[in-house]
Amino acid sequence: MNNTPAFHSEINDLYVSNPYPSFGETVTVRLRVPRAGAPEGAAAPEGAAASRRVLLRRLENGTNVHMSMRFERSDTLFDWYACDLRINQKNVHWHFIIIQGTETFYYTRKSVTRYPPTEDHDFVLIADFENPDWVPRSVFYQIFVDRFRNGNPANDVENGSYVFDGHPTRKNEWGSVPPEYSEAHCLDFYGGDLEGVRDMIPWFKEIGVNALYLNPIFSARTNHKYDCIDYFSVDEAFGGGKALKDLTDALHEAGMRVLVDVSINHTGSDHPWYRTALENPSSSERSYYYFDDQGSAKKWRGVESLPQLNYGSQELRGLIFENNDSLVRKYISEYGIDGWRFDVAMDTGRNDRDQLGNDIFARVRSRTKELKKDCYLIGEHWKDNISYLLGDQLDGMMNYFASSRPLRTFAGETERYLVGDGIPLEPGTGITTGTDLAAQILQHYARLPNQIAFLQFNLIDSHDIHRLHNNQAVHNFGVYSGIVMFMYLLPGTPNVYYGDEIGLAGRVDTVEACRYPMEWDRSKHNTEFYNLYTKLSHLKQAEKALQCGSMRIVYADDDVCVLARWYDETAFVAILAKNAESKTLALPLSAIGAADGSRWTDALALNGGHFAGTVRNGFLDVTIGVRGSVLLRGTVLKG
Repeated sequence: MNNTPAFHSEINDLYVSNPYPSFGETVTVRLRVPRAGAPEGAAAPEGAAASRRVLLRRLENGTNVHMSMRFERSDTLFDWYACDLRINQKNVHWHFIIIQGTETFYYTRKSVTRYPPTEDHDFVLIADFENPDWVPRSVFYQIFVDRFRNGNPANDVENGSYVFDGHPTRKNEWGSVPPEYSEAHCLDFYGGDLEGVRDMIPWFKEIGVNALYLNPIFSARTNHKYDCIDYFSVDEAFGGGKALKDLTDALHEAGMRVLVDVSINHTGSDHPWYRTALENPSSSERSYYYFDDQGSAKKWRGVESLPQLNYGSQELRGLIFENNDSLVRKYISEYGIDGWRFDVAMDTGRNDRDQLGNDIFARVRSRTKELKKDCYLIGEHWKDNISYLLGDQLDGMMNYFASSRPLRTFAGETERYLVGDGIPLEPGTGITTGTDLAAQILQHYARLPNQIAFLQFNLIDSHDIHRLHNNQAVHNFGVYSGIVMFMYLLPGTPNVYYGDEIGLAGRVDTVEACRYPMEWDRSKHNTEFYNLYTKLSHLKQAEKALQCGSMRIVYADDDVCVLARWYDETAFVAILAKNAESKTLALPLSAIGAADGSRWTDALALNGGHFAGTVRNGFLDVTIGVRGSVLLRGTVLKG
């Protein structure tokens, strides 16, 4: 994950004999180095390589250790080195030192330097890591349940079914535009339910989806269900517990997985715990929340209907994650869900002196992995989230930080958090160049433990931000298609927000505007979007290069960024471009193992694409049209 020179290693089975070792195991670690004169098939390095020394530098029990790496073989482009590494610590991390003549290079996952680097970009192996190995092979599909499909009108919330916070419920006609919060107060319902989700398993298979992420399904007052009133029951408007069990059974029978969203940061203000806490200051439920001396409860970000939970309460911890019948265990053991997405994970357990978030998620991991070792645990976090991703807490985060946010600014939108400060969404302020995009991606991925990097939850859109394609001020399908390609190529799993695969309508002004009901009339589907997402989804499931392959950004300039993934002899190269004029790129594909003469073609053939080219002198020349994003496929030397 670094720029030139083209030293390379990775944590997959081509570079580490066992990428998921047990404590006490010895593994073989490999590094490839650009050839220094050895002829193809030579038994030992010749020429300049004979004077080369290659070291693996690790920290062992606090002591700096240099391990000599032995020469293994050469191919057309690279010399290969290896050494045996004992996994005698929970976390083993290292980087490489290459000494050739009078030059010394230090190679980490981020860069190559001529000086000793810090350790935060080292290669990392975590012993006994509880790996949800199905995740890198998955394409997730996010469903805001009320807006997806009505499978059982008998359980619909009707006009005036109940009143919450002074406002009555209302039923919307499917296909109508969602009313704003000021009009409906999140009490407007379309009737989508879990039976409707189950009905569409054939659709998921058609578009290449094999995992679902469901927004909250627990009993609540609003349509979004983040204001939970009972963690231990599924909302009857969604079909109740039976509908969830029927869905998980059907998904598993179809070879699919399901992730459920929950907020353990706050309940709804109508939750019996909170009502008891208000009515009886001596109750144990009072300790579940933060109350000040005036008897006022702390609310999540000041939202009156969302009182924040206080994990100083051991009783609350028991209910949410410690007890055998706790929330996080119940839905795994009784309903068979395959993991959790934790809403506002970055805020959970945090209130001035109380900074309990990392401890909470360490315990959540322990208690859930005891039941299902390969359950997938992710959280919501929009910013730098490294403290949660060290192997002892969450498996991944919603990767706004290194996918959605920088990809959107590359497209021309103002950075998300500047918009929050009142700066207009567009024309964009602080537009990201291709070089900036490369740096933002690498600064995140190069810090993550390698095993965690393959579990990132990559996305463009979600229920919390407008759909990028609905921003007509910046939308261009050429640029957009390249952004989607990046989402699929970044290590981890892509998340398709329901309707993105058909170009679902919406606006950009509020979150209600990104929660339109799904369109099921195929004549109204955008075929460009459908073809883009469907082809990429099926590729992701089929190609190891897009699952556990190496990653490298091979080129970047002001308006282009080029990302490569490869495994064994197969490689994919995504060119994300917003160029205003045609241009020719000279891509240094020898860095990823493309030998002279290797053939490259358009992997998707969108919009009549027909590129075919050959690597010469280590470079592939690609001429792209205006905003001519393209995904290329070619062959590389094994590795």
